[in-house]
Amino acid sequence: MYYVNREGIERRLSSIPDVADALNALAESWTGSLLEGLAQERALHLALEIVTDVGNFLIDGFMMRDASSYEDIIEVIAGEGVISSEDEATIKTLVHLRGPLVQDYDRWPRGELHPLTGSLSELLLRFEADIREYLRKELDPWEK
Repeated sequence: MYYVNREGIERRLSSIPDVADALNALAESWTGSLLEGLAQERALHLALEIVTDVGNFLIDGFMMRDASSYEDIIEVIAGEGVISSEDEATIKTLVHLRGPLVQDYDRWPRGELHPLTGSLSELLLRFEADIREYLRKELDPWEK
């Protein structure tokens, strides 16, 4: 095991409740306005960056096999038992949005509520809990 950047992981995990709240609020009161569309894009983008950043920190810190893509980051942490296979599938769907959100943003359908927006907050909160549990299980015995 190398150095596990717990501070970097914690900073990203601490953003999850705000992103989850934003996604919930957007899903509950969606009107399709430009402001809501832009907020949805940013919330989805933050969600996928959080999960891939945290995944990278775990891969680096626990010497897991190298990931070759954003999707592979999720496969590695699922393969190591950090997240469930059910959550892996949904998180991969989220990660597949990176290209459209970052590179093809001029074609993103801002007036439409994305299907993940209404369901992602619960998964993000579970992801946060799973990461904290994994770190507790893997690191706490060594820190005593």
